[in-house]
Amino acid sequence: MDIQLDLVQTAALAMLLLAGGEFARRRIGFLERFCIPAPVVGGFVFALLVLLLRQTDVAQIQLDTALQTPAMVAFFTTIGLAGSLATIKKGGKLLLIYLAACWSLAIFQNVIGVVMAKVVGVEPMLGIMAGAVSLEGGHGNAAAFGPTAEAMGFEGATTVAIASATFGLVAGSMLGGMTANFLVARHNVEIPQKAGLLGKVATAGAVAKNMIVGNGGKDGETGSVATATRTEEESTAGTTSYNKLLAVVVVIATLMVLGTVLGGWLSGLTGLTLPAYVGAMIVAVVFRNVNDAFGWFTIDDEAVELIAKFTLGFFLTLAMMSLKMWELATLAGPLAIILLVQLVFILVFAAVVVFRMLGKDYDAATMVAGFIGHGMGATPNALANMDAFNSKFGVRSERAFLIVPLAGAVLIDLVALPWIVWCMNVVG
Repeated sequence: MDIQLDLVQTAALAMLLLAGGEFARRRIGFLERFCIPAPVVGGFVFALLVLLLRQTDVAQIQLDTALQTPAMVAFFTTIGLAGSLATIKKGGKLLLIYLAACWSLAIFQNVIGVVMAKVVGVEPMLGIMAGAVSLEGGHGNAAAFGPTAEAMGFEGATTVAIASATFGLVAGSMLGGMTANFLVARHNVEIPQKAGLLGKVATAGAVAKNMIVGNGGKDGETGSVATATRTEEESTAGTTSYNKLLAVVVVIATLMVLGTVLGGWLSGLTGLTLPAYVGAMIVAVVFRNVNDAFGWFTIDDEAVELIAKFTLGFFLTLAMMSLKMWELATLAGPLAIILLVQLVFILVFAAVVVFRMLGKDYDAATMVAGFIGHGMGATPNALANMDAFNSKFGVRSERAFLIVPLAGAVLIDLVALPWIVWCMNVVG
């Protein structure tokens, strides 16, 4: 049976899965304690169901995910609206450090891929496909470089790259927030003060440890932090009026249009294929700071936060529920070993090196969650990891939300793409 869901049906299903993921996170202590994003929970369960129906020859489900890109652009526009100049200046040094870590990871992933390919007895080119091509590169690079490798005579390279990217997407989404939570507990990281929410600066060590062992209130939540988070959500829902929300929606929609135009112009100017949201994010940052200087509009931050939370959850749920899980079948044996080594490396590298380089504070822990998310999968997963981690403690790391997408989606390619091309030519 072939089941085809149209645009409205797919969108409704995605919202249902997102709500189900949020419900599961509240009810299942493990998901809450280890910061597993709600879109990953709901979307991944559906992807497994699609796999089961397909493998048993019961049905094949096809989705219309056309709303995924507009929702993604809307989310990154809200990120740009939060990008005050003062915050960007504070993140200048961290951006360079984080970018250096991203470039280093791309280099190591290809080296590990080639070395492990020789160890397990497969073609080194397939090791590259299971390296920076599919992990830091994601499905986009996997689909782009796989056919190139096949044209060079390496059969099955595209399948290996796509399957590796799927593995990385799932692993990065599951382990990013968990690693950040471990670092907060292990290093007794202080949680920054948020006016009207947490009051005093909280020491997160005991809180995080209590959450890890489930020593909290109902559903594994810790009293003070969970209550603070709920208070923030209730306050946001109660004070954001229709007029405020409408004004923000109009601003975001306008910036999305202008950003799309700018993105097309930048692509033509540089010759690079830029992600769809880059232009919108740049325009939103410029608008935010010009508006701060001249006071043209009053932007309701709570309305922006609501829109950001929904659009992030919606587009990531669409991305997760459309995963082709059967592609992982090609990872049996040698390729599975390569990817497990890649996974262990990024976890150790992020926890031992990157976290220390970034300052061993709350911003650093948040960026580690993002680093693992896009280092194994994609930038949207990085942002979902950071959102889940920040929501747990009730404090948003604005610097992390500016630095990670800028470095992980755009600047990393300045080194990663030439490095991938060079490695493929050497091996080929």
